[in-house]
Amino acid sequence: MPLPSTTPGAAPPPPGEPPRGDELRGRVVVLIGGASGIGLRVAHQAVAAGARVVLGGRTPDKLAAAADALGDAADWHPVEVTDPGSVAAFFGPLDRVDHVFTTAADYRVGPMRELSDEDAASPFTSKFWGQYHVAKHAAPLLSQDGSVVLMSGAAGARPPAPAPAYAACNAAIEGLARGLAVELAPVRVNVVSPGTVDGNLWAGRPAQDREAAFAQYRRDTLLHRLGTEDEIAHAVLFLFTNRYMTGSTLYPDGGYTLR
Repeated sequence: MPLPSTTPGAAPPPPGEPPRGDELRGRVVVLIGGASGIGLRVAHQAVAAGARVVLGGRTPDKLAAAADALGDAADWHPVEVTDPGSVAAFFGPLDRVDHVFTTAADYRVGPMRELSDEDAASPFTSKFWGQYHVAKHAAPLLSQDGSVVLMSGAAGARPPAPAPAYAACNAAIEGLARGLAVELAPVRVNVVSPGTVDGNLWAGRPAQDREAAFAQYRRDTLLHRLGTEDEIAHAVLFLFTNRYMTGSTLYPDGGYTLR
C-alpha cells in the first residue's frame, strides 16, 4: 500500500505568537503499534486534527483494518521493531516524518528470582531497543520542528510489584529520551509514562487478574480511577504540538507516582 505524500507542514509561529490550533494539519505522523490500543487512539486524534498517519506493526490484517477505519489519511506497512533491518525498511519509502510515537513491544515481567535471564531481558530487547531503533531510523527524516515521543510507564518511577527489570527498562527509556533530546535538537524528544489504563493492553488478560490489578490501582492513585486510552493519546498529541517541550517525561497516571 502506498505511503502518504509528505506535503510540507506548518511553519513555526512567529516569535511572541502562541501555536495555532492546526499544528498537525498536513503533518506526517508515524505510529508504530498504531493498529490497536493507545497507538490507534493517537491515530484517530491525529487524523481528526488534520494529520496523515502511517501505521506500523507486525500484523497486516490489523493494520489494514485500522487504516480502513481511519480513511484516506492513513496508510500502513508491517514492521518488527526488534529487527533493525525491518525498521529501516519501514522508513525507507518516506521522504519526511514530522512526529513519531511507538507503543509496539512484547515482553515478560516478574520477580528477578523467578524469571529466566531471557525473560528478564525481554523488556529491554523489545521496548527499549525497539524504540531506540525506531528513533535511529526516523532521525534522518524528521523535520526540524518535529518530535519523537517514547513510551515508558509509571512502574519506572513507582514499581507496583516485584519486577525490577521491567521497572529499570522504563527508567532507561526516560534516560534515552533525555540523551536523544540533546543529540537530535532542535527535534524534540519526550516520553509519555502512563499508569494503568483500562484498554487493549489488559483486555486479553484473565478477568480475575485484571480486576485485582484495577482495584489495587484505584486504591493507589490520587484520582482513584483508571486512565483511558484517549486520555493518554491526548497527552501524546500535547507532546507532538508543544514546541517548547523536550527531554521531559509526562506522567498521565492520575497521581499514582505521588503516593
